[in-house]
Amino acid sequence: MTTTHNATAVTLATAPDTASDEAVAAAVARAEAARDRLDFAKSARAAYRALIDFDAAAREGLDPTLVELIQIRASLLNNCAYCLHMHTNDARKAGESEDRLHLVAVWREARHFFTAREQAALALTEALTLVSDGGVPDAVYTEAAAHFDDAELARLIALVCAINTWNRVALATRKVAGTDER
Repeated sequence: MTTTHNATAVTLATAPDTASDEAVAAAVARAEAARDRLDFAKSARAAYRALIDFDAAAREGLDPTLVELIQIRASLLNNCAYCLHMHTNDARKAGESEDRLHLVAVWREARHFFTAREQAALALTEALTLVSDGGVPDAVYTEAAAHFDDAELARLIALVCAINTWNRVALATRKVAGTDER
């Protein structure tokens, strides 16, 4: 089964930059057909539904573009192509610029593209996503608390926890980028 996955990756990697949407769709379909892991949504319906509800509650009242930036940053850190593809597309639909999408991965070097509030949220996202690297430093928490009231900060923390869970589910089940089922 690994060979099938590798062959699909080669097909996608060697496709010319001008590949048609149909060729990309066909490559995605082949990758999805080769997927050999369980379907989490079908196999753990109650857990899946609870995660959807938790995610929705976390987003409530937060700016949709900020939500997407957070989800993109966590997905980058977790190497989750499925979620990264989904959330960059969602960010575009929410009006996010290509410049900012390209710079999320290096936001510290491109601070002028992001507000102080977004920077605080991105720093908190990194600390929570990489929590085993030293927890959430006081300076990161304090900066986030300066930009978000208690309710917003709690939802921000919940959102980072939610996307990290989604990333782990997608990675464990080998979800294929481009097959968003929502």
